[in-house]
Amino acid sequence: MSDIVGRQVVLEALRSGQEINKIVVAKGPRQGSIREILALAKEQGIVVQEVERTILDKLSEGANHQGVLAQIAGISYVELDDLLAKGRDGDWAPFLVLLDGIQDPHNLGSIMRSGEAMGVDGVIIPKRRAVPVTQTVMKASAGAANYVPVCRVGNLATTIDTLKKVGYWIVGADMEGSTCFTQDLTGPIALVIGSEGAGLSRLVKDKCDFLSSVPMRGAINSLNASVAAALLMFEVVRQRSVLS
Repeated sequence: MSDIVGRQVVLEALRSGQEINKIVVAKGPRQGSIREILALAKEQGIVVQEVERTILDKLSEGANHQGVLAQIAGISYVELDDLLAKGRDGDWAPFLVLLDGIQDPHNLGSIMRSGEAMGVDGVIIPKRRAVPVTQTVMKASAGAANYVPVCRVGNLATTIDTLKKVGYWIVGADMEGSTCFTQDLTGPIALVIGSEGAGLSRLVKDKCDFLSSVPMRGAINSLNASVAAALLMFEVVRQRSVLS
């Protein structure tokens, strides 16, 4: 069992149907989104426990809980086969995001938030040398982690081979790549984002069908991993929206 904290995160967990064992709220006035949280909890038959704010401070281990915490069974990772078998929108090509060694939970959460907004079918992360979906990730995603399927795989390179066999184009985010605006990103795409420091690993980079970059004109010639991911995801959506 794990805990998620913060009003928006807990609210999205309730809205998405996430299995919640108990909700803990701080004593005091019931204002704003706390009222909606309590109403949804009552509607769904979820136990609500009222405690002193100091107790909630301890339970949340210093995180900004905003007066509410939810105890959940933990995120359920999906299998790759199930992710690929997911029903498709006939007017929208499959779209996955692969993360090659993302270590910062805030980056993972931000990428998941952007991915949910851009309609990705799922996020694939490696089981080793990468951050899993934690409480911090849930918080950083602003609840998007409740909606985006996440698959953990033992070997990202082998997973890329599987995706190629079922028709995906593997696009690596890399400064050496051509400008994303000049590339065709309308087909089945698996966008690969490298780690915060090293970028794409050599093996993964070699397996990409092509590399894609975001044009920059400033003095700083690199982008945060989550920002680069968001911009490239937006370009995929932009190109497909033009055609639809």
